[in-house]
Amino acid sequence: MNIRPKTVVTTKVAAAGASHSKSSISVRDVGFVIDEPVERGGGNEGPSPTETALAALAGCTNVIGHKCAAKLGVDIGHLTISVAAEFDRRGVTLAEEIDTPFPKIDVLVEADGPATEAELAQVAAETAKFCPVSKVFKAAGSVVNEVWKKKA
Repeated sequence: MNIRPKTVVTTKVAAAGASHSKSSISVRDVGFVIDEPVERGGGNEGPSPTETALAALAGCTNVIGHKCAAKLGVDIGHLTISVAAEFDRRGVTLAEEIDTPFPKIDVLVEADGPATEAELAQVAAETAKFCPVSKVFKAAGSVVNEVWKKKA
C-alpha cells in the first residue's frame, strides 16, 4: 500500500491578548510573545507583529533554502540571513489604508559552505519558487530582492 501525504493541511496558531500591545502566542507546544517596543507603548517583551513577519521571512528562507540545496545536492553549509525592509507606517498609525506596507524588502543570504556562486544562484532560484513567506510578501506587492553569496 502506497501512503500519500496530505498536500493541504490546517496550521493553527492561538493568541491571547495580554494587553493592548502584547500577545502570547501558542503554536503546537511552543509559546512566544509578540509585543511593541516601549516607545510605542509596549513592554518590549518580544518582536512587534511586523518584525515577526520579517523574521518569518528569514526563517523560511533558511528552511526552504536548505531543502532546495539538499534536493540539488549542493552543500551550502550554514546560512546567515539579514532582512531590511522599507515599511510604510501610515497603515499602522491609522493615517490611511496602505495596500503594500512593505514596498521593498532586501534579503542578504550568506552561505559558509563549499558551494560555488553558480550553485548558490541555483539554490536561490529554487528557494524563490518555494518559500511560502516570500510568496506572501510578493503577492502583497512587495519587491523582494534576494542576494545569495559566499560568506567572506
